[in-house]
Amino acid sequence: MLQNGFQGAQEGMIPESHPLRQLFQELVGRHYAEEIGIRDPQVVAYVSHLLAEFCEADQLFKIHNAADRPLTDLAEMLLESDPIYGPAPSFDRERQVRKHIGDYALFFAGMFPESINHFRLRRHRLENFVEWMKAGKESYYIVSKFEHFEYAKVAPLFANLSREFEGCVYGLNMVKNDLQEMQHPITRHSGELLM
Repeated sequence: MLQNGFQGAQEGMIPESHPLRQLFQELVGRHYAEEIGIRDPQVVAYVSHLLAEFCEADQLFKIHNAADRPLTDLAEMLLESDPIYGPAPSFDRERQVRKHIGDYALFFAGMFPESINHFRLRRHRLENFVEWMKAGKESYYIVSKFEHFEYAKVAPLFANLSREFEGCVYGLNMVKNDLQEMQHPITRHSGELLM
C-alpha cells in the first residue's frame, strides 16, 4: 500500500479485503492496461482505492470551509486551496485540498460526467467538463510538486496521474459502463443461472 499518497482502510471505510475493492482493482486494472495503455500499478491501485473510498459520502465531501460546511462546488474548493489569496492557512492545506480536487474531478468526470453539467446549471456557475478536467489535471500536477520530506515518495504518482488524467477519466468511464452492465436485469439473471 502506498504511504502518504492515500491511507489504507480506515475506520468506517471499506476494508482492503472487501470484494468491492477487489472488483474495482480488477476493472480499473483491465481497462487501464488493455484500452488505455496505463500499466502503472500505483496509478491502478490509487484509482481503485479512490473508487472504494468515495463509496462513502463523508469521504467524497471531506473538504470543509471555515464554517465547517462541506464543499461540493469545484470553484469553492479551488478558492479553499489558495494559501496566498484564499483561506488555506498553509501549503500542507493547499496540498490536501488540491489532492481532493484531483480526486473529485477524476471521480465525477469518469463515473458521472453527466452530473457536471447538472452542477453547473443548478449553481449558475461557469464550470463545464473541460474546466473540470483542467482543474483535476492541474491539481494533481501541483500535488506532484510537493516533492520533499513525507511527500517525496508519492510525488511521482501524482505526476503520472496529472500526465495521464484524460486516460484515467476515459478508463473510469469504461468501468462505469461495466458496472451498469452488471446491474442490467439480463446480466444479473444470467449470472444467477451460472451459480
